[in-house]
Amino acid sequence: MKTYLVGGAVRDALLGIVPGDRDWVVVGESPESMAAAGFRPVGADFPVFLHPRTGEEYALARTERKNAPGYKGFVFHADPGVTLEQDLARRDFTVNAIARDADGTLIDPFNGQADLKARVLRHVSPAFAEDPVRVLRAARFMARFAPLGFSMAEETLVLMRSMVVAGEVDHLVPERIWQEVRAGLASPRPSAFLQTLRACGALAVLLPEVDVLYGIPQRPEYHPEIDTGRHIEMVCDMAAHLAPGDALIGFAALLHDLGKGLTPTDQWPKHIAHEHHGLAPVQAVCARWKVPSEYAAMAAHTCREHLNVHRLQELRPETVHDLLARIDAFRRPERVAQLALICESDKRGRLGMTEDSYTQGSLLQRCFQAALAVRAADLPGNPAGPAVGEALRKARIEAIAAAKEL
Repeated sequence: MKTYLVGGAVRDALLGIVPGDRDWVVVGESPESMAAAGFRPVGADFPVFLHPRTGEEYALARTERKNAPGYKGFVFHADPGVTLEQDLARRDFTVNAIARDADGTLIDPFNGQADLKARVLRHVSPAFAEDPVRVLRAARFMARFAPLGFSMAEETLVLMRSMVVAGEVDHLVPERIWQEVRAGLASPRPSAFLQTLRACGALAVLLPEVDVLYGIPQRPEYHPEIDTGRHIEMVCDMAAHLAPGDALIGFAALLHDLGKGLTPTDQWPKHIAHEHHGLAPVQAVCARWKVPSEYAAMAAHTCREHLNVHRLQELRPETVHDLLARIDAFRRPERVAQLALICESDKRGRLGMTEDSYTQGSLLQRCFQAALAVRAADLPGNPAGPAVGEALRKARIEAIAAAKEL
């Protein structure tokens, strides 16, 4: 049985990165011979098998042909006559089209090693345009590899633009979009994800609520970067820095200022009540992409509350208590630290402010811990019935007041 290690494991090893999952291609075999060798079939759309001992995935070398719009519109062909080079030719980027033989020999028919050295992400063939998911994958790879100096090949960007114009991106289903967006936001440089999508026109199709923020000015005394779209990029990158790999933090950071896209132009650069105006577009994005409920909830809480957290020192203790109640902190205590992180990302995601301290985050958590320490069993007078709730609120507000004085 002739097997080759392919894809990301080969690429990452060449980049000096610890590889993740390993994928294998098998040449010259059939589903019957694989089963006879003890491999267990798992692929629904094309022949993929699990190794009987390691559990790793082994796929038969295959070719594919486009027969319908969208990312599912493919017919796959796999038989013992399909060569390794034919299998590599159907892959997305040259850096992912390198195989390694059992003796360590690299098979690189599309010069992926040269593109790795040049730090260029380049499509393998015009067939790239047949799968709209590859637009999102390109953006995700840029979010991952931009810190290593990678850029997008101009001819690949041109091809991606043509895919958007042709309407291929319109056929992406919400679940697939969300899968790639979440991965992009969990990458080291989410700004590269947004920049790549915007450069090919896909951001306007997939996330018009963010695309419209580019070019909208903000008050320079608070936002030296001025451009709202640039601010969003900086906030997402700061979120990736403060909470590496946490897509929930990144998603809330991405959507926190959507209200600024609804500000009338005659009010620029001020954005009065944008924290409230942004709730409707946040909900629209979450519904369109079928975002998990906790992601949607934190995005809405952040949109509504981020200005309150920024001015926490000025808020009355009862206002702080009600903020905590609105985010359901007493039942979901993890949300306090999450909100503090996102708001810190917002404050430090500004030109010249990336190294600033953010005391409001620790203050929010201190106030919450003080309020959380108040127990109904310790309330004076042993209130009963509806009086318990009001007495508990009053005692928690007093605890918050004391915490704010520390």
